[in-house]
Amino acid sequence: MKRSKKLMGLTAVIMGVVMATAACGSSGGAAETKAADSAASTEAATEAAGGDTSAAGDLNSKTVDELTEAAKAEGEVVSVGMPDEWADWASLWKTMSDTYGISHNDTDMSSSEELQMFATEGEKGTKDIGDVGYGFAGQAVSEDLVQGYKTSYWDSVPDWAKGEDGKWMVAYTGVTTFLVNTDQVDKVPTSWQDIKDGDYKVALGPLTGGNAQAAFIASAYAFGGDMNNLDPAFEFWTELAKEGRINTLDITQANFESGEISVGVVWSFTGIPYSKNISQYKMQAVVPSDGCLQNGYASVINKYAPHPNAAALTRETMFSDEGQTYLALAGAIPTREDFTIADEYKDQVISKDDIANAVLISDADAYSAACETAKTRWEEEVAPLLVQ
Repeated sequence: MKRSKKLMGLTAVIMGVVMATAACGSSGGAAETKAADSAASTEAATEAAGGDTSAAGDLNSKTVDELTEAAKAEGEVVSVGMPDEWADWASLWKTMSDTYGISHNDTDMSSSEELQMFATEGEKGTKDIGDVGYGFAGQAVSEDLVQGYKTSYWDSVPDWAKGEDGKWMVAYTGVTTFLVNTDQVDKVPTSWQDIKDGDYKVALGPLTGGNAQAAFIASAYAFGGDMNNLDPAFEFWTELAKEGRINTLDITQANFESGEISVGVVWSFTGIPYSKNISQYKMQAVVPSDGCLQNGYASVINKYAPHPNAAALTRETMFSDEGQTYLALAGAIPTREDFTIADEYKDQVISKDDIANAVLISDADAYSAACETAKTRWEEEVAPLLVQ
């Protein structure tokens, strides 16, 4: 497991996150012209999709070239839970714009909210692709909310990181990280035991989200538990709740920037970019020495995506060498087993040695069950103790 001094060095050299967004062209002219343009665009997308206006058909049956042409015809991809600052998605969206002319917009939300939106909108879906916690992958499939795309990199992705027919795929993992405002905290905690023994007020986000569920389960490992025994975590967080030491704010960059969170539990792929992006305070990202999960988020393509080919091309780009490099430079660990970071970046990314002692979550069903238990028991045992 990576220790704090190493991570301090890492955060000092990691490249800044590219915060570029694709500009959307404005339309002009009479209503007839707009209608004609819209009709032409729809016709082109329909032809590229094989004449099927209701869906893209089987995405896995297309070559990458066919998929690319269809995606260009669609011209847009709409995501949920994939904001620029998370795992440097900004670079992904810039690539989609610069390389393929595909515009993008995102609505940030939790994993459960993403799947709820897919379910609520149904056949009238307005969103194409989301990024959900590993524990939500099974739900996405069991509720028939997603469609598959395996990517051309399928064989180099380990079995634990992909669902049948590509209905979900994990492009990256991260490790449990404390993000600390050192202007507000005198002694930076380097372990869960430090937090327990100190007087820190800690934010982990709502337990309906993948980040908080992972943070909670990580704390169980710190105090002798595991996914099948969460009691040590409940004892820890119940004690913090009774002492008024749980910060109920979400772990967004804005809440760190405002100074309202002094210690938060996040993933390395958010903690490291946040530490680079926040200029109001001095921030330090630390991997805890006694309870650290290595876990990923799964990309899911809405079954009723309005731009399914663009969504599939987005996933294809995530797994490309370029996409895996973006993720590594943002503090994530790329999933592809055949991917090697370029020599020029090797001293700027988390290495395998750094995470040697992290607990890799590789059983999606078991993890999903643990997350559900954490969420349910939190509402019953911890939430009533919180001072809002």
